[in-house]
Amino acid sequence: MLFKKMLPSALLMTMLPIGQSIAATATSVSTPDPQSVIATPATAHVASNDCSAGFLSRLAAAYREDAQPADPNAPAPKRRGMDSPFSSPPFPSAEWQLGGVDFPIGVPNENSQYPLEKALACTVVGRWMQDNRIEMYGWINPSMNLSSSSFTNYPLSYATRPNRVEFDQALFRIQRVPDTVQTDHIDWGFHFDDLYGYDYHYTTMKGVTSDQLLNHPAPNQPLNGKIYGNDPMIAYVDLYIPWVAQGMVITAGRYLSLPDIEAQFSPNNYLLTHSILYTVDAYTNMGVITTTRLNEQWTLQLGVHGGDDSAIWDKTSRLSAQACVRWVSKSNNDMLYPCVESYNHSSQTYNNLQEFVLTWGHRFSPNVHMLTEAYRIYVRNQSLATDPSQSHAPVGEPGYPLGQAPDFRLGNNPAYGIVNYLNIELNPTNMVSIRNEFYNDQQGQRTGFATRYSSHTIGMTHWVTPDLEIRPEFRYERAYDFPAYDGGKKNYQVTALLDAILHY
Repeated sequence: MLFKKMLPSALLMTMLPIGQSIAATATSVSTPDPQSVIATPATAHVASNDCSAGFLSRLAAAYREDAQPADPNAPAPKRRGMDSPFSSPPFPSAEWQLGGVDFPIGVPNENSQYPLEKALACTVVGRWMQDNRIEMYGWINPSMNLSSSSFTNYPLSYATRPNRVEFDQALFRIQRVPDTVQTDHIDWGFHFDDLYGYDYHYTTMKGVTSDQLLNHPAPNQPLNGKIYGNDPMIAYVDLYIPWVAQGMVITAGRYLSLPDIEAQFSPNNYLLTHSILYTVDAYTNMGVITTTRLNEQWTLQLGVHGGDDSAIWDKTSRLSAQACVRWVSKSNNDMLYPCVESYNHSSQTYNNLQEFVLTWGHRFSPNVHMLTEAYRIYVRNQSLATDPSQSHAPVGEPGYPLGQAPDFRLGNNPAYGIVNYLNIELNPTNMVSIRNEFYNDQQGQRTGFATRYSSHTIGMTHWVTPDLEIRPEFRYERAYDFPAYDGGKKNYQVTALLDAILHY
């Protein structure tokens, strides 16, 4: 138990100085002493492709090499369509938003070759992976926060436990990205992610390792379930058919819900914490979806899935329709992404959402862009929920003492939200993001409190090296109709946070 408590602190404290050490090493490598240009074997640096060295030596060399300045004259990979609208880094992605696929059709694989893959390149496994375009990488992500709340930060996510260091997520990924730039042959791919950490509380799907969350009551913790858990949260296969319109990808399995600006994975976000809007909507779906590029401006997505956050074999699953379309202007300065994330005619089970989303992106310049997302979501007949983990009454409602509100009314139980991100590139290794949000949980079905919220967040991402990110953040939020913070004790919350993401 003591080891588990100390591990996140040790990881975070180790990551903070590691960048300076790597940078210092890189500087000494790039500017050698003229008197020691011919290094002796004892002082020579091992290269990541030196197959005579051991695995750990090659891994250390890969981190050291990544800290070197990138070649500004390196040729850009071939792509089909418009240029990338942004730079990544410092932004988490170089492309306009499109859910359900690793990259928009016509965009090459933009994943970096991280140190693990470089260190494996000399092995039989590594050579086989290269020959078959299979990638293996991941990251480790601890955080720390200071909060005006003492028991819970919720609905702030994922840093729900206040005033502590947390081990948010360790993610392992293995994937093959289909080549959608070419148009002369069918290609295939797959994607598997396994997540361990505190963040499993939010990502877990009913029927997929969900016992560790749903069957472990924790009355002294902000959230039920084991404190740290595991979620094999992404598992799908892709088939790319180039001859349908300008290319179609068929995806089957468990995939991320399509429309959000934010994502479950730490490196894919502009900020450390999530908006309330994101905290309480859908996380993953299990089903089949097609993504079809009609032309370089229009992409259509159609699919069916088993309901939000329910496995298709679980009794809470309900067959649901999904439809989205993405439009990008010819100037590449605007993007619209309306989406029916899920729709069916069934009453509430586990998280049987009906969700309608619109995202608008605008690029002011290559260094400044804005993203705005608005949605209306609801469940039907919350008081008739069939899943025993579901509440039939809100925790707090205006006019009633805490915990004494009546049952939800039958019919639609709605919530509305809008969030805006303003993202600014300061230089190639630093960006600032400002997020403002308004959320109305009309009956308290989503957060547990029937109240309106606002949240205001500013944060920075600093890339120490291409393998290490540091993200400080400050956030203020308020509940207007009921004291929804710290478990129903306060109407506002102030938090300061810091995390680190070490890619491997």
